Amino acid sequence: MFRWKYPFILLGGIGISNVGAWVYLIALNLIILNKTGSPLAIALLYILHPIATISSNAWAGSLIDRVNTRRLMMELDVFRAICIAVIPFLPSLLYVYILAFIINMGSAIFQPTSMVYMTKLIPETDRQQFNALRSFINSCGSLIGPAIAGMLFWMGTPYTAIHINAVALLFSALIIKMLPNVDSRLKETERQRITWQLIKNDFRVVFHFSRSNTYVVKIYLLFSGTTIIMTAIDSLEAAFAKGVLSITDTNYGFLLSVFGGGIIIGSIINSIYSKQLAVNLLIGIGTIFTSIGYIIFYSSSGFSSATPGVFLIGLAVTFANTGYMTFYQNHVPVGMMGRFESLFSVMEAGFIIVVTVLIGMAAELISIRPVGLIGSFAFLILGLLAWKAVTGEKRKEYF
Repeated sequence: MFRWKYPFILLGGIGISNVGAWVYLIALNLIILNKTGSPLAIALLYILHPIATISSNAWAGSLIDRVNTRRLMMELDVFRAICIAVIPFLPSLLYVYILAFIINMGSAIFQPTSMVYMTKLIPETDRQQFNALRSFINSCGSLIGPAIAGMLFWMGTPYTAIHINAVALLFSALIIKMLPNVDSRLKETERQRITWQLIKNDFRVVFHFSRSNTYVVKIYLLFSGTTIIMTAIDSLEAAFAKGVLSITDTNYGFLLSVFGGGIIIGSIINSIYSKQLAVNLLIGIGTIFTSIGYIIFYSSSGFSSATPGVFLIGLAVTFANTGYMTFYQNHVPVGMMGRFESLFSVMEAGFIIVVTVLIGMAAELISIRPVGLIGSFAFLILGLLAWKAVTGEKRKEYF
């Protein structure tokens, strides 16, 4: 049990940060909506994240692989806490967007940094179980975060919630400080200046690794593909539930709870049976059944018929995510993981913007249900490709 001491501390930090992120997101949505009354202004807020990823992660990987990851995580938490705490005092909406963009850049750098740190901290034999527990913590955050945000709005204003989130990030930094230093041998590389020539050389390193490990890259690209399609068809989900199915606000809230419940149950199953569940089956079956959940949802005619689809999405996506994450950690060298994830996340973010805009435009020109179903069947094809890629005798050595 002692070997799980630090992983549990890390999960606690992830949980606090995740709850805080939900509070911040909901509070910022309300602040912008109250100031503008415009859905477009809210949509711009969501586009900021992939744009920030493109802006920061092209060079961030070169930094992440050459610095102390624990220290960088703490600095990013403190930096984001200060930026978030300043938001209520900004004189105009333009400054809010600029600061939100900077905060998103910090979050985009934090993601691959935390992945590198986790991979170094958690032994290979425990990664699958840790990833399942991480999914559980994140899903609890998606349920608890909005509830805490609602309570804070009742007690004060969205600005109160913003300040609470800043405190949560500072607390997360303190928790990270309690964790061990896993980068004690980085003194030589820490002295390297991050130059354009160094970044270009790092591009070549990732390219050569990708060319000599095509199967690993193939699985990672399948994972990116599921993220892109899910983000795009998720952007239609609220409009479909409210506009097409005419679901009330109360029932829509319940649907979100059903989705969270699916994630929690899936995460518990993954965590308990981590030694029995093969990584390749998690990837193949998880991706296929997630797509089936979307097909059920976008084929539904009302609240009752939509509920099983939403539950299945939540349940199956935890299996897929745990499988993909474990495979990635086991097959991408940790010494170049920051560069690898950062560079591929730039491409992923670009595709997310393009595909989400195209699907949104298609839904406007045609209608939401057929576009949602086309996206869901595209997802199913991706699931079948994933199943084919991870099964078979030749692939056993990777799993």
